[in-house]
Amino acid sequence: MKRLLRAVIWLAVLGAISAAGWVGAQKYRGTQTAAELPVAQAREGEFLAIIRCRGELRAVRSAQIYAPIVPNLRIAWMAANGEVVEKGSPVIRFDSSTAEQDLIRKQAQLTQAQATLDQALAQAQITADHDEGDLKDARYNVEKTRLGTAANEFVGRIQAEQARIDLGVAEQRLKVQDANIDLHATSDRSRLASLTRQRDQAKADVELTKARIAQMEIPAPLGGVVVFVSNYNQGPLNAKPFKVGDNVYSGMNLAEIPDMTSLVMDAKVEEIDRGRVAVGKDVQVRVDALPELLIRAKITQISPLAELSNDYPPTRSFRGYASLQVPDPRLRPGMNGGMDIVIDRIPKAISIPTKAVFTRDGKPVVFVADRGTYRPTAVQLLARNPDEVAVSGLKSGAMVALADPDKKEAKQ
Repeated sequence: MKRLLRAVIWLAVLGAISAAGWVGAQKYRGTQTAAELPVAQAREGEFLAIIRCRGELRAVRSAQIYAPIVPNLRIAWMAANGEVVEKGSPVIRFDSSTAEQDLIRKQAQLTQAQATLDQALAQAQITADHDEGDLKDARYNVEKTRLGTAANEFVGRIQAEQARIDLGVAEQRLKVQDANIDLHATSDRSRLASLTRQRDQAKADVELTKARIAQMEIPAPLGGVVVFVSNYNQGPLNAKPFKVGDNVYSGMNLAEIPDMTSLVMDAKVEEIDRGRVAVGKDVQVRVDALPELLIRAKITQISPLAELSNDYPPTRSFRGYASLQVPDPRLRPGMNGGMDIVIDRIPKAISIPTKAVFTRDGKPVVFVADRGTYRPTAVQLLARNPDEVAVSGLKSGAMVALADPDKKEAKQ
């Protein structure tokens, strides 16, 4: 009898111990689940309902740099690709040795042409003076001979006739001298005109060569980042940006300097979101290369026509442009990034991560952590963003689970 009683007591003790262990295990399991599940805190503040877009930075205005209209150009020096240059500072210098040699040769030709013209002018003046003296002598002889033909009773008939003949000869010589003067003047004018044209041509060549030498250095038309274009002289497969030593043709596009004060974010707005986007909406721009930088901007333009993508299946989107109000000096055209278009503002809203919202019986619920357990709480969605949502029916500071506690995967 005593043995039976002792056995019953031991069984009761073991049952009590087992029950206590089971309860403790359940409590420990709940505590462990609460510790293992990721949670987030609900916060109160202004909620920005946004449309997220992707795009890249572009410069609305830019200055193109072209090769001057000069033959046989070869790049002797150039600024580094992507370097920041000031307005007026040199960007490209070409080899000017050949042009300087041509300038020396053409200046010598100009000096020779000027000397030849001066010599011709002096010779023409000498000829004109000599002809003027001969003309005076011829006129004197005519007047002298005319006096000999005057009527005089002491002069015989034969002498008078001889005087008239001499007068005719003198007059003919005067006419010949007049013709010689005209011939010499015409000849001198023609020769001087030819020499003057040669002198002017040599002078124009000198001025043209000086102008070409002055164009051998291209200054920056505005301050910004210089970007050299590709050189296709060796074919499209071997196209590389221009470098020192490359030969270029006159008028070729060599580089571009974008105006850094005209940067805009060029992004694609999905067709379904187009109706909620308007010019003047606030935008928050983030650049992938500078994740810590947040830039305030505004929508300045939206393309009126949709663009069809090359994806499969193809999608339609609109171009949206946001002008950067205060561009950061580290920004460069072509940087990828995104812009969040603010379409609504909800003051004093309770916001939680999107992962914290689940569906029960077709209604949104969240799981609030409460003393090691998770209590489902029904909420109402006010606005949704890609990363967070604004809800009502939840207190600020509440800890919500980011995983469904009812699923076995969340408990393990």
